[in-house]
Amino acid sequence: MFVQLVQGKVSDAERMHAQLDKWMQDLAPGATGWLGSTCGVTEDGTCVCFVRFDTPEHAQENSNRAEQGAWWAETSRLFPQGAEFLDSERVTEDTPGDPAKAQFVQVIEGRATDAARGLELTMENSDKWAEYRPDILGSVGANFTDGRYAMEMFFTNEADARKGEQKEPPPELKAQMDEMQALAAEPPKFFDLKKPWMYSPR
Repeated sequence: MFVQLVQGKVSDAERMHAQLDKWMQDLAPGATGWLGSTCGVTEDGTCVCFVRFDTPEHAQENSNRAEQGAWWAETSRLFPQGAEFLDSERVTEDTPGDPAKAQFVQVIEGRATDAARGLELTMENSDKWAEYRPDILGSVGANFTDGRYAMEMFFTNEADARKGEQKEPPPELKAQMDEMQALAAEPPKFFDLKKPWMYSPR
């Protein structure tokens, strides 16, 4: 899988949503290898989009389309300070449930001293995590350059997610969490998408 993370402050969340709907209607049918996108705007106006393709080549083909260029020229006006693009082929996916049913999505971004080990850790004990946190429907993680990483977490809803955060993990999972925290080169940032916009090929 190939992931492109696009983010930045937007001037109008509703117009951004309309632009994404427009992409889904007009451009998605011709986007070879596109697997889906998760987007949303946080309460402070930050737009975050996790865009998934099967290969970087297909993602590049999509970027090269004239209609994609025209769509982005219009959409980019909604990012007064510009948008940041991060690409990765180092991707993991875990889907104990159906992410399409998520009513709350949290994107976690940070920098790790050993990003490869961090990505490995996210895939360990997946069966135990599913039992401990049934509110988590799935996750997609990606490593970028300079130790940067991002992960999108799909939850049944925000209330369940907040309750899950308060639960005491069993020893094996706590050790896993402690090792992940020890890898942090800087405190992670959390982007709460309380009204996620989920797109997938029809």
